[in-house]
Amino acid sequence: MSDYETLRHFADSIGLAVMAILFLGLCAWPFRPGARDRNRQAAHSILEDHDDGE
Repeated sequence: MSDYETLRHFADSIGLAVMAILFLGLCAWPFRPGARDRNRQAAHSILEDHDDGE
């Protein structure tokens, strides 16, 4: 079995599963229980009046 076939088999099976798990984990990250305050702060930060030195 060549290196290409070995890497192709890895990417088709294990690599795909790892990427799917990583994708689902990153999609669920903002919805974890401790993230509510940080998400609210990020959503409202653009509305805050900041003095940029002008």
